[in-house]
Amino acid sequence: MKSINPTTEQVIAEYPDHSPAQVEQLLEQAERAFTQWRTKSFEERGDLLRRVGELLLEQKPDLSTLMTREMGKTIAGAEAEIEKCASACDYFANHAHRLLAIEEVPTDATRSYVRFDPLGPILAIMPWNFPFWQVFRFAAPSLMAGNVAVLKHAWNVPGCGLAIERIFREAGFPPGVFTNLLLDNQAAEALIAHPRIRAVTLTGSERAGKAVGSAAGRVLKKSVLELGGSDPFIVCPDVDIPATASAAAAARCINAGQSCIAAKRFLVHESIADRFERAFADRMSSLKLGDPLDRNTEIGPLARADLRDSLDNQVKKTLAAGARLLCGGKKPPMRGFFYPPTVLADVRPGMIAFDEETFGPVAAVTRVKNMDEAVELANRSRFGLGATIWTKDIALAERLAAQIESGSVFINGAVKSDSRLPFGGIKNSGYGRELAEVGIREFVNIKTVWIK
Repeated sequence: MKSINPTTEQVIAEYPDHSPAQVEQLLEQAERAFTQWRTKSFEERGDLLRRVGELLLEQKPDLSTLMTREMGKTIAGAEAEIEKCASACDYFANHAHRLLAIEEVPTDATRSYVRFDPLGPILAIMPWNFPFWQVFRFAAPSLMAGNVAVLKHAWNVPGCGLAIERIFREAGFPPGVFTNLLLDNQAAEALIAHPRIRAVTLTGSERAGKAVGSAAGRVLKKSVLELGGSDPFIVCPDVDIPATASAAAAARCINAGQSCIAAKRFLVHESIADRFERAFADRMSSLKLGDPLDRNTEIGPLARADLRDSLDNQVKKTLAAGARLLCGGKKPPMRGFFYPPTVLADVRPGMIAFDEETFGPVAAVTRVKNMDEAVELANRSRFGLGATIWTKDIALAERLAAQIESGSVFINGAVKSDSRLPFGGIKNSGYGRELAEVGIREFVNIKTVWIK
């Protein structure tokens, strides 16, 4: 496995894959660790998880720099990601006992109740775009539920996977409670089928989701899939145009646009479309592209050359189909896997930028006659992860939100994940949920106990 700096295009480090014998040994260790970990109290687990959060904050400068060097995230974004991971550790350490409390249910029994027991080793197949947060979004609730975690991280961020494993070890977690496996993507199916693995969670592409979901189904194992998105950003005619255009640029360009919940399709009422497009293109053009270790940089490189080239191809095909280029749209003549903030106007269903997920700082603007058409176009997608609505009329926004086919709708704010709220999608954006009460209960045995 190679770690390549997307800013310099230089190899940072190479890591040998775990051998089949090593994988067997580590999975056996994870299964043994589970038999002890499941007996720990919420207080004992919470103490260790809070310590993980403390170590994350103590080591934030080094961990953030590692993230920036491995996948190109701006240093400010990397620091914020570490802080969010620490916050999730605290949240689940403090609230797991409540989220998983035994529920008494009155029936014809003397006593009947529902309890939530851990399953065992859970395989997490995680992506590169938020190399710490995606892992902690799964690990913090799962470990507090009494499961143990087996991580197969993305092949281009091996250093991040190793660093996370080290943090858990330094915090005092027993060996095997958190295990990082260095393996390529071809090894995933065999891991899912391994008898020591009880369930699997994936954050990744639509194609990966189909493969992992199928593999888990063949061996009758629970799976949670958080996949891609083509989130709509609906702009009503009553908005403050400059402020909304600025929010639109931020929502599109978070993490250089490499986010499943970044806004991608901008559905704008025709009465304000001209003014919005100008303000949006001006704001996107003003974003500073450059070295992500420079604190003045707002847009770093894309994580890999193939991702940059694929995005550029999507832009070219959309323009060839009749879209109008407002800004960006060409690879800059500089070292690194950079792509400029780009705005495409007059984008319609059937064009690549409308129908497919664009994983980079490319925005597709579509004009709508009214808000009912905005909802119809928002739903004209095979994805259903998030959506955002911008208006001063909250009653209208809530009516529209009820009609939108997505896992979340944010009104006058960008879509984000929050430990207190369920996170996930519908349609080809996946199934199941992470975070909050429903997320921590995805990988438990919901067990009925009936006593006469």
